[in-house]
Amino acid sequence: MLASIVEKETGIAAERAKIAGVFVNRMRRGMRLQTDPTVIYGIGISYDGNIRKRDLLKKTLYNTYKIDGLPPTPIALPSKEAIHAVMHPEKTKALYFVAKGGGEHYFSNNLVEHNRAVRKYLLNK
Repeated sequence: MLASIVEKETGIAAERAKIAGVFVNRMRRGMRLQTDPTVIYGIGISYDGNIRKRDLLKKTLYNTYKIDGLPPTPIALPSKEAIHAVMHPEKTKALYFVAKGGGEHYFSNNLVEHNRAVRKYLLNK
C-alpha cells in the first residue's frame, strides 16, 4: 500500500526514499499520513484537478487526512523504485513535506516549519 502512495506522491526518483522515510516516521508516531494522492483516489472520477478543504474533510476509505494508517487497497501500481524506497526508506527527521512546484518537495521536521513552507510554496506569502 505504502509504495503505491510513494509512487503517486512524487515523480522525482531522488525523493522517493525520503518521502517513504517521512511516511514511516509518521506511522511510527501514530500520525495520520495526510497525503493528497489518497484523497484524490477517494474522490474518484469527480476529481477536477483541485483539492478543496471539503475534500480533505470528507471521510472516505482513502482519505488519509481522516483515517488512521493505510488505505484498504493500493491507490496505484507502484514501480519497483517505489517498492525499493519503501523497503529502504531514508533515515530522516522530517515529518512533513510540501510541493515546491516542478515536482520537487520541501521537507520539514516540525509543524511550524511546515506551515511556513506551505505559506511560501502554496499560498505565495
